[in-house]
Amino acid sequence: MDGNAYSFEYQPGTIHHGPGIVAELGSELERHGVSRALIVTDATLADVPVVMEPLRDGIGERLHGVFDDITPEKYLRDAAAGARRVHEEDIDALVPLGGGSSLDMAKQISALAGHDRPLNEVTDEILDRGEMILPDDEVALMDIFAVPTTLPGADLSQVAGIKLSLDPEGKSKDEIPSAGVSDSRLMPTAVFHDLDLFATTPNPILARSAMNGFDKGIEMLYTRHHNPLTDGTAVRGVRLLHENLPELTDDSTSEADLSRILQGIAAAQYGLSTPNAYRASVIHSFGHAIARNYTVQQGVAHAIAAPHVLRYLFEQVDGRRDLLSEAFDVGDEAATPDETAAAIVDAVAETRDALDLPSQLRAVDGTEKGHFPALAKAVIEDPFMEAGPEDLEATQSDIEAVFEQMW
Repeated sequence: MDGNAYSFEYQPGTIHHGPGIVAELGSELERHGVSRALIVTDATLADVPVVMEPLRDGIGERLHGVFDDITPEKYLRDAAAGARRVHEEDIDALVPLGGGSSLDMAKQISALAGHDRPLNEVTDEILDRGEMILPDDEVALMDIFAVPTTLPGADLSQVAGIKLSLDPEGKSKDEIPSAGVSDSRLMPTAVFHDLDLFATTPNPILARSAMNGFDKGIEMLYTRHHNPLTDGTAVRGVRLLHENLPELTDDSTSEADLSRILQGIAAAQYGLSTPNAYRASVIHSFGHAIARNYTVQQGVAHAIAAPHVLRYLFEQVDGRRDLLSEAFDVGDEAATPDETAAAIVDAVAETRDALDLPSQLRAVDGTEKGHFPALAKAVIEDPFMEAGPEDLEATQSDIEAVFEQMW
């Protein structure tokens, strides 16, 4: 394809942004003909009245119940239980509430509810293919109305991950098979960025999740699947996050600051997940290798990895450093390419440090230098690496060296 030609197909959900905006959820459900909605969340959040009461009131008479079996592990057995409830209780829409786990599991429940295949068949195909087979294209999947309360940016995405629940007791995290699913039918129909609900989430939790969303904006710029439209939103998103994420370290983040952070998250992830491409890449591959092998939240893994991964990236390829320098406002016409790269890495590290997040891999329980070869292999084999810069040729020794720098 000519360098000036591109195709971009993206159909995100409607974004509702503002304080108390979940009050409009009932009207949105009515507009889409929903009569029986099921909240999908975790047991902890389900017991928080300051979150649940506004959501219940917003859904109103269309609320059928709450499915609160969500865990960070995102086990297939739990998604299957949710799908059974959908069938048994004639649910016609899902309202995931909380972090990325709730959003991912709602998508998996929607996918499983779209067909009546036994769970053992779904498990077998995941083991054979590494992915879940979706219902036929002509089957309409359930509407999802997302109400996030953390900042990883999973709400404008059509992808979701899951782990098989094959006797996980006694197994290390990497021994439990995982899989992903991606389909435009899994894109949320609407997203509610309610400032009041985000304000109930402790700032340290917001900070950890925000690092994941922040890195998505960075990767949108150097992915091989970039285009002028995603360049524009990503530059704006990274700029907003770089300028405003440090406010999360205050005891009380203002509504205006939180609004700008959410605008940044939305802009950074806008266009990330499309039918023909997923634009997260190298940083996420390192994050997967760390988070899937140790008990650590993915945003923390990203905080540790991101500056070192970017330094490695700039040693290998240009990485579109001019656009990244624009996003971080560190551009200097007199700067050499190496100086520009160093300024970008410093800006990312400054953002991480402002969020008071870990900066060394040794801070993660269970990590050992002897694990570096296996971690490097996991990075190279991670599917997200395929979306990295076209000229990047990741080698085992180079990736191990990046882990050495993180240590």
